[in-house]
Formats: sequence, structure tokens, C-alpha cells
Amino acid sequence: MAVNDHVNLQQFMEGVKRRNPGEIEFHQAVYEVAVDIFDFIQDKEQYHEAQILRRIAEPDRVVSFRVCWEDDDNNVRVQRGYRVQNNNALGPYKGGLRFHKTVNQSVLKFLAFEQTFKNSLTGLSLGGGKGGSDFNPKGKSDSEVMRFCQSFMTELYRHVGEDTDVPAGDIGVGPREIGYMFGQYKRITNRYVGVLTGKGLEWGGSRVRTEATGYGAVYFLEDMLRQIKREIEGLTITVSGSGNVATHAAEKAVAMGGKVVTLSDSGGYIHDPDGLNQEKIDWVKQHKGYRRGRIEDYVKEFKNASFHADKTPWEVPCEVALPCATQNEVNEDDARTLVNNGLIALAEGANMPTTNDAVSVLREAKVLFGPAKAANAGGVAVSGLEMSQNSARLSWEEDQLHELLRKIMRDIHSSCQRYAEQPDGYIDYARGANIAGFKKVADAMLAFGVV
Repeated sequence: MAVNDHVNLQQFMEGVKRRNPGEIEFHQAVYEVAVDIFDFIQDKEQYHEAQILRRIAEPDRVVSFRVCWEDDDNNVRVQRGYRVQNNNALGPYKGGLRFHKTVNQSVLKFLAFEQTFKNSLTGLSLGGGKGGSDFNPKGKSDSEVMRFCQSFMTELYRHVGEDTDVPAGDIGVGPREIGYMFGQYKRITNRYVGVLTGKGLEWGGSRVRTEATGYGAVYFLEDMLRQIKREIEGLTITVSGSGNVATHAAEKAVAMGGKVVTLSDSGGYIHDPDGLNQEKIDWVKQHKGYRRGRIEDYVKEFKNASFHADKTPWEVPCEVALPCATQNEVNEDDARTLVNNGLIALAEGANMPTTNDAVSVLREAKVLFGPAKAANAGGVAVSGLEMSQNSARLSWEEDQLHELLRKIMRDIHSSCQRYAEQPDGYIDYARGANIAGFKKVADAMLAFGVV
């Protein structure tokens, strides 16, 4: 095939949309990668001949199944469960399970596609996958959550394993849900193996896993800022979300001298002009975690703060933004507002929280942009380290794991930087992350032949 006979980006995306009708989130994720990859592979015939990008954008398999369970009133409930195994060129499929009412095949295919490149960037032997259900654990009793998780694992166990596919937690899936699922897997298979990560420390979990995604995002931010001779200390930072990733990103940013002034949930955001400190962050962790409360209650506890219902924090002036809530929470208008208010860097703590149009605004303004597949890879990196500990029947010390996390994030930054430098000196981390993540997966696929 001659180079000029290759399909162009528009033709490629038309094919993706035709094969995956209505899956808007998946289309967005594929385009976000393809727009950089097409330029990179233009003169690299081997990737065209082997149809590498098309093959990565077609999951190895999508498993969909019914999950039946009974609520506390003995009503039979029916949910839908999924596991998307996108690509295992680099190792066992690895990626979280999400329990949320918004879960559907499109969302999980986008997450599994994104996870493939994220896992590649970690340097660990991990493929990409994602799964979950439209079950919403909010407002459910522990007994209801347990019965759902047991029913979910009764089907999922057939498709996962320590050398096949190793799920973890995600939105709606924390230590409680992981515990119930692991217990059911062990019960069915009579095997005690590292089939899930995010486990409790007492039964095979890893230290540092809880804080890894949030800490990792701030480490990546630190490395980006260093390129323009800036540091986190003294910068005003807006954070969205108030769950695990958001609170730990805020915690690490505050420890480095940053002034974090917002957190949010689905009801709105709080603005604390005094800045959060460890006491306030610990209160949020307790309130949102154990008590499952709302972020608006923050203003009752800390009087100088204000609550802004049904809004996102991107209207608050800041130099750094850390979106840590969910996908597509920063739109084009938000990006323009952030830029006009003096934004110098944005690092994604959530998965694809910035729309493609918003990313274009940030790139045009030469804002440092840390894409999720690089900036939030700390979580899956420590999950990979948990897999290693499980295989060796060992538990590593916390200091060792913090050092490994910091090194992995620094290596990810270096990998992205290798392909990110633009002629005008701007470091386009989105392009760098896409190319670095793609190249490793693509070269492994070439080595395996057409399979």
C-alpha cells in the first residue's frame, strides 16, 4: 500500500462511528488519540499495513450480562453488567469497575480504550480493560451492596484471573465493594489469588493505593511546571470532585505549598478563599466517605466558605486546575474562562474530564495540559505493584511504594516529553502521551502478527 492510499483521519472516524453507532463517549476518546497518531504514523508503513490503530479501537471482546439481586424489601432487581477487554498486547487486561447509573457500553469502551494507553505509559506489563454496571450503590444498605456484588461476580469470575484480567475499583467501587467481590470469587473458585486490586491491607492489598491517583496527578503537575521554571508553592488551585482522587490531589498539593480553594460534588462546589488545610481535607474524607454526606455541608463546618449549587468550580480564578470528578466536566466555555482568569496548567485527575473542544482552547493558549492517560496513571501503577506483591506473596513498605510511584510518574512525564516538544517551544503533553502510549502497544502488536 502506498502512503497516499492510506485512509485519512476523517475516513477513519467515519468507520469508527459506523461500527459503533451512538457511542458518543467512545467516538470522543478514539478521536482524541487518532488526531495525534495519524500525523505520527503518516510515514510509518508497518503500522498502516497491520491496521494497528483500527485494531486497538476494536476491543478484543465486550462481555455483557444480566445481574439479578434482591433488595432489603425482597424486591427482585435487574441490572446490566459489563467487562470490556480492549487490548492485552502488553499484559493482562487491567482497569477498574465502575458502579454508577450512567454506566453503559459507550462509557466503558472509552475507558478501556483510554486505559490501554495509560497502562502502556506506566512501563508495567499491563493491558487495558474496564467494566462495571448501571447499579448505583448510593443509598443502598451494606447488605444490598453485598448481594449485588456477589451476583455480579458470579458471572464476572468466568472472564477474569490473575494472568488474564485484573479489575480494580473506580467510581462507586471502593474497598467495601472490592471485598464483597473478592469474597465471592474466592468462594466460587476456591483460589486465593490477586484477581482484584484495591484490596484491604489485611488480605493482599497494597499500601499507597488509596492516595496513588491523586498524588500521581500532582507529581505530574509538578514535573510540568518545572519545565517553565515554576513550582506548586504559592499557586491557587481549583479541584473538582470530593472523592478519593480529589481529596488526595488536594492533600498533596497543599503539602507542596499550593492553595486549594474548591471541591465539588454533583450538587455544586464549595469555595474556601482561606484555602483547604489537612484538617479540612480530613473532614471531607470522613464526611464524604464514611458518612456519605454532601459537600454543601462543608460551609456549616467552615464558616468562611461558600456553596454554589449546580455549578462547577471553573469560574473561580486560579493558576492551576485539577478536574478530578468525571468525564467531560470542563467544556469549551469553562476552558476559556480558566484561560482568561490566568490558568497556566491543568492536570486531569479524572478520566477524560476535558472535552476535545476545551483541550483545543488550552492548547491554543499554550496552557500546560496533563491528559488523564498520563496524569492520573498513578492509580493503575500502584495497582500493578499490588499485582507484583500478590504474585510474590509479599507486602512492600510504604516508603518504598511512594518512591516507586514518584519514579513511575517522572518516567511517564519523560516519555510524554519525548514526543511533545513543538517548534514554538510549547510542550504538548496530550500529543506526547498519545504517541508514547501508542508506540509501545503498536510495536508489541506487530511482534505478535495478525491476531
